[in-house]
Amino acid sequence: MNTILTTLNAKYIHTNLALRYLKGAALPEFNPIIAEYTIKDPAFNIVSDLFQKKPDIVGFSCYIWNIEETIHVIKMLKTVCPNVKILLGGPEVSYDSHHWLRRIPEVDFIVMGEGETSFKQLLRYFHGEILLEDVPGICYLEDGKVKIHAQPPKIDLRELPSPFRFEEDLPHLSKRIQYIETSRGCPFSCQFCLSSIEVGVRYFNREKIKEDIRFLMDNGARTIKFVDRTFNISRSYAMEMFQFLIDEHQPGVVFQFEITADIMRPEVIQFLNDNAPRGLFRFEIGVQSTNDLTNTLVKRRQNFEKLKRTVTMVKEGGKIDQHLDLIAGLPEEDYASFRQTFNDVFAMRPEELQLGFLKLLRGTGLRLEAEKFGYTYVDISPYEIFSNNVLTFDDIVRIKHAEDVLEKYWNDHRMDHTIEYLVTEVFDTPFDFFQNFGTYWETKGWSRIGHQLEDLFQRLLMFLETVDGVNLNIVKSLMQLDYLMAQQFQPRKLWWNERPTEEQQKALYHALREDPTIAGEEFASFKLSEKELFKHTLIIPHALDYQDFMNGKIVQKNGYLLTYFRHGQAPYFATIHSI
Repeated sequence: MNTILTTLNAKYIHTNLALRYLKGAALPEFNPIIAEYTIKDPAFNIVSDLFQKKPDIVGFSCYIWNIEETIHVIKMLKTVCPNVKILLGGPEVSYDSHHWLRRIPEVDFIVMGEGETSFKQLLRYFHGEILLEDVPGICYLEDGKVKIHAQPPKIDLRELPSPFRFEEDLPHLSKRIQYIETSRGCPFSCQFCLSSIEVGVRYFNREKIKEDIRFLMDNGARTIKFVDRTFNISRSYAMEMFQFLIDEHQPGVVFQFEITADIMRPEVIQFLNDNAPRGLFRFEIGVQSTNDLTNTLVKRRQNFEKLKRTVTMVKEGGKIDQHLDLIAGLPEEDYASFRQTFNDVFAMRPEELQLGFLKLLRGTGLRLEAEKFGYTYVDISPYEIFSNNVLTFDDIVRIKHAEDVLEKYWNDHRMDHTIEYLVTEVFDTPFDFFQNFGTYWETKGWSRIGHQLEDLFQRLLMFLETVDGVNLNIVKSLMQLDYLMAQQFQPRKLWWNERPTEEQQKALYHALREDPTIAGEEFASFKLSEKELFKHTLIIPHALDYQDFMNGKIVQKNGYLLTYFRHGQAPYFATIHSI
């Protein structure tokens, strides 16, 4: 029987690891075909492609981000292939299975939870080798009633075959994120997370994992993301893997981890700061909330002081970028409390701060207690909340405004010096800047139209012109510096209008030719010809002294900013005060 394992990934660069474990478990007796699509692909195109593969069995891997699109595909596929057997698996359908069986009558079986054993046994049933009663971990409808089979024993992960050695995957390893699993389960019980349902942590064979990583790197993989819920739960295991990756990494490879920051020991961080190459590792850290009551209610154990120590030590080491997560809408976290959480976390200046919104996932404790906390939410995936007993929908909408500009202006790092000045010197708190600017952005309708890089600078300036007490000369000068620092060549068009007059420009260039040291001894050492001087430098009126700026002193001091653009290097800057 021709069996297809498929899914709709969020993006083309993603890779579905679950399908590859299922294929590996089915071999050698069965050899399913893996076919991956994205949620952006037209359902008709997906169905056409599946139809041409002439399937007898199609298994779909289901998540909150793809379930609705998957349902459309299933219904269309069953229309053109009425005899095909439809299987579902994955976290989205492993809970409330009776709901999915009744909502999608085209589905024949749901594989619940860990699927390697159940999937292979189900294939044996389809091939007439065993009775349906002997297939564990599945559910289905029989005479209109839901039948559920008991789960199989937990798999010995050390015995699972590698999911990375399929020949058809080799051409794509360099183009997609490669996900790797070294453990399953989570030691924590956070009530908003599906990982809290599985008790205990089980590990894969360490040496097999290392061989898989070597194989991925040797075949072109460049981004390898560990999907372990808490990679550093075992300090000795984490240290062994960090050492291995430092010793054997290949140029250009990046490894990403989800870590629990408050249990990471200082000596581990110091080891990484001393030994890890810059950019080799990236940490994702779920903070979610700094409200102690909120964390207690969701059964989340977190020592924020220790977490802060870890994040600070890592940042000071300068080797590892950090992505920190927050969740708006957790129990008893009202708008004021979330503002405080945001400011607590932003104070650590993570390279990326993701502001998410609570989703009441099927199977989680928080969904079961939704009424207790007054939650209203969308009852189709991704189950995002509208409100609760302390947070109104208006609050949620306002926080979404802040999240929009946080992504554009902080996480993309287009104007770090400007934002730093605004959140420390102009607005009461960082959250107030992002919130006020985000609301202004929304009132202007900018969230519904595209933007170029120059638009981001101009729109920020338009907003700041409405704020009392802002020294626009300083802010504009910082914005100009941020913009020019990112350029390798002189921009053809500047987003600001101020220029030296023709007479001023002639005088400035004449002075530079006569005495280049007015732009610094280093500038003089470049020995630029007159042609190079005109072609590769830009001079603009400016309200900051560049040397003061580099020393952390931001005060208005009018002059001219000279920028010398050096291909392959950062631009050279100097302030010229008089000519």
